[in-house]
Amino acid sequence: MSVMAYALRDSKTRLWGLSARERLKRQLKQIGGVVLMDNQTSEDEILKEPAEAGMLLIDANFLFEPRTLAELLDKPDTILYLEDRPAAAFVMQRHVEGVLAVFKDDANLPPELKAIHPGELSAFDDKLRRSEPPLLERVTSEQKPQLESRLYGNAYKGITDLVTKWWWPRPARQGVRICANLGITPNMVTSVGFLLVLAACFLFLHGYYLAGLLCGWVMTFLDTVDGKLARVTIQSSPFGHYFDHGIDLVHPPFWYYFWGVSLTNFDSFLGLTSSEMVNWIIGGYIIGRIVEGLFQLLGSCGIFTWRPFDAWVRLFTARRNPCLIILSVSVVLGNPDWGFIGVFLWTCASSLQLVLRLLQGVWVRISAGPLSSWLADEKVQQKYARAYAVFGGTRAAYREVDS
Repeated sequence: MSVMAYALRDSKTRLWGLSARERLKRQLKQIGGVVLMDNQTSEDEILKEPAEAGMLLIDANFLFEPRTLAELLDKPDTILYLEDRPAAAFVMQRHVEGVLAVFKDDANLPPELKAIHPGELSAFDDKLRRSEPPLLERVTSEQKPQLESRLYGNAYKGITDLVTKWWWPRPARQGVRICANLGITPNMVTSVGFLLVLAACFLFLHGYYLAGLLCGWVMTFLDTVDGKLARVTIQSSPFGHYFDHGIDLVHPPFWYYFWGVSLTNFDSFLGLTSSEMVNWIIGGYIIGRIVEGLFQLLGSCGIFTWRPFDAWVRLFTARRNPCLIILSVSVVLGNPDWGFIGVFLWTCASSLQLVLRLLQGVWVRISAGPLSSWLADEKVQQKYARAYAVFGGTRAAYREVDS
């Protein structure tokens, strides 16, 4: 079924540098299968569309996120309301005239159509590992700071490492704002991050640990900025996705490798040489990533979104940022060898935990059926209210003003 979108009204308030119409155009392109009609198209013209066509009618005085509209597109002949105001509707062509009257307050909801509110849409977002109702807000110039804060917060994962969750939200917001104002694209930010990855490799290899760590930490900061910039300005693309995530996936073992190679006076640890420990670190890292991929085959959630325990583990498990903390502490203490040993031990322990969790998941899948996330189950959310308060979203990312 072909779907055409028509924007009713408009908002002059620009959010993160985007007009309402440009934001909708980018969102619909991201969703796919929907074409936004030209803003010069009249209502009389849209009434002439083929009877079998689906029409997505959108009041551009409201702020949506892609998944809000995507979920509405799964509910034909439905009008989405914010309180008592219609915000968007997905209907067959034969209902368009009646729906337009509803948007103009000239008619009541036709009996053959269904009214829904944001709370009736799915709150669980597996992609961002969080549970937040799909965004739907009225746009006013007075609300611009709060709405931009909401968009930024909604770009954040709920379940991630402690650095990304608690250290970067406030400074990254300023980085995103600067990039948006200057027209810097997410791929430009990712490219700078890639150069810093290479610089850190070179510096670690030659024993310039402090300078290498500085490059590493700036890179992790930019890794937060590029993703949030892409989401708030709706500039996500297949290339950008693979470019960013490819770098994230590949570079950590190289950092550990060059750090280990640089330790020319390293004594053996537990009978293992530095080269053997590097192999264990790289092997453990690869195993961990494989386990994460396999776990997704067990149901509709990832290994870190299955239960609250897994969300807590994700804060500290041996991924790049927690390992950078270990390496940084060792340099501050004046012994880079300790950092290398710490990464080795933490990688082995984390990989073992993930393997055991995968085996447990397989057992539950066989005995009780497909696995699902606790963030998608209201009863489990209530049972683990404290964990839900921490991982349902990233609260620090929603704060409008830095303290």
